[in-house]
Amino acid sequence: MSPDPIQDFIRAHTTLTHASLVPEIALHLATEITPIWQASEAWLHEKNVEPPFWAFAWPGGQALARHVLDHPAAIRGGRVLDFAAGCGIAAVACAMAGAATVEAAEIDRFAIAATLANAQANAVTVQTVSEDLVGQPCRWDLILCGDVCYEAPMTRHILPWLQRMAAECEVWIADPGRAYLPTEGLTPLGEYAVPTSLELEDRLLRPTRLYRLSNG
Repeated sequence: MSPDPIQDFIRAHTTLTHASLVPEIALHLATEITPIWQASEAWLHEKNVEPPFWAFAWPGGQALARHVLDHPAAIRGGRVLDFAAGCGIAAVACAMAGAATVEAAEIDRFAIAATLANAQANAVTVQTVSEDLVGQPCRWDLILCGDVCYEAPMTRHILPWLQRMAAECEVWIADPGRAYLPTEGLTPLGEYAVPTSLELEDRLLRPTRLYRLSNG
């Protein structure tokens, strides 16, 4: 057994595979939902583990990664933050596109470990930040947010900060139609039809829009 039980858990319950919309990126993903959810619930009971959202390439992250790889000039040489990074797919895409620095922020230590494993699988460097960055001053040229408006408390917590950040850097939000996406201050940048699963979503193809956020 390795000295890192979290990495052991990730490798035991995922397969190195590729998201449908971004086949260029290798990711440690769960091929079935129920087994990893049950395994995580066991860890949750014992060790206070969050549900395994990091084990899936959600539509917002896939749309961001696709846009980044298709438009590398917007990323190259910049300082990028993948906020609430999940599996880190957007962070990996930015590193592949030539960003000067890439940070992936997550409060879930399993998501941090998964992001590092996925960066390693693609031979790129991603710096991880295991804290809530809301309230921090801006140190980036671009902040990426994939699928972050799925709960009202989460949106209320992050949106004012992201709007303040938008006065100092680019802020992109990729959203597949979640209920709490703001209705104002969004400029469309693109739209992607992301293949998904009926276990994760309510349809097999999820239209996902990419927006630039304004500062109010």
